[in-house]
Amino acid sequence: MDAQPELALLAKALNEYGLEAVLIGNMAAALHGAPVSTIDIDLFFRKTPRNMRKLKLVATALEAVILRPYYPVSALFRLHRERDGLQIDFMGHIDGVQSYEGVRDRADWYEIGAQRLLAASLDDIIRSKRAAGRNKDLAVIDILEKTRDEEAAAKETRKRGVGKKRRSER
Repeated sequence: MDAQPELALLAKALNEYGLEAVLIGNMAAALHGAPVSTIDIDLFFRKTPRNMRKLKLVATALEAVILRPYYPVSALFRLHRERDGLQIDFMGHIDGVQSYEGVRDRADWYEIGAQRLLAASLDDIIRSKRAAGRNKDLAVIDILEKTRDEEAAAKETRKRGVGKKRRSER
């Protein structure tokens, strides 16, 4: 399944209504280039009354309904679209991270179908998966760490300027 069209629609709705949210989990890791696959679309969002109103507008724009899990202290809101089974989870709490603001500040913007979407840093994704401690999360940590290290090395190479001659080589 190609999630790009759904991510583009989601990004458009988030941008249109100004919902403060950051893509997290394997879908965000895949945007960073991690070789992981998932059909889960998970977002960390600021759970404020204003953002909750915006979440309702996003659900309407996506032709979805908002479901609340039954367990008592859940900060999860699931958007569900009946016609195709699309599910998007909005979480007001993420294991292993201090605050939404911190995750947002470390996140990167990606362009998806002419829309901008904020995706959590690989460090925050790794931190949350490690803290959650579920087998499915722990199984991908090595892959995510390798991707993070490759991404950092590529940034450092770009920063130094690949192809520029050093003074000693001139």
